[in-house]
Amino acid sequence: MRSILKPAEPGRAAATQMVWFPGAYHSAQDFLDAGFPEAVLERQLPLDLRFVDLEMQHLDDREPLDRLRHEIVLPALGSGVSVWLAGISLGGLVALDYASSHPDEFDGLCLLAPYLGNRMLLNEIAAAQGLAGWEPGELAQADAERRIWRYLKARVAPRPLYLGYGQDDRFSAAHGLLAHGLLAQGLPADAVHVIGGGHEWRTWIKLWENFLDSHFT
Repeated sequence: MRSILKPAEPGRAAATQMVWFPGAYHSAQDFLDAGFPEAVLERQLPLDLRFVDLEMQHLDDREPLDRLRHEIVLPALGSGVSVWLAGISLGGLVALDYASSHPDEFDGLCLLAPYLGNRMLLNEIAAAQGLAGWEPGELAQADAERRIWRYLKARVAPRPLYLGYGQDDRFSAAHGLLAHGLLAQGLPADAVHVIGGGHEWRTWIKLWENFLDSHFT
């Protein structure tokens, strides 16, 4: 599986590694071009970054997630490293899909403007007055979108989660639905951050810097 590792200190593993998944039509290289590693280095944080190219053809394609688990996540955990899963747009759904499938194999989630599912599912949740009142019902094995919402509804002893998005993002209605549900569960208020901006890298880099300042400094 192709990935790009940007260590905080060359030749030495940091205590925490964050595994990033890009959105559709983006790549691992785009994180470098946007300045994600520089934001860590400027703050001198003990945080290694790994940017992954998943090349998923369909959301129900489990092979890339299995490779991710065995080639990246489990080896990191086995070496004693804390692993955060992170994603932008469709990559956020991938991070949540992994978390829902392997809830004990990560230490935190960072979601920037995540894609959270199709409009029919989101309308169903909204019609139930949000996450607390929604019931997932029967779950097909390939239904990744419903699975992640079921996971979010039923989180027990949850790991840290950060949600950031731009107020003009095309998915902002879904983001607000998720934020309301998680805050109602007791998620700290500083775990949700909304700024001006749309579904674009200049918004995401600002959210990334906010995450680092609020969670790692």
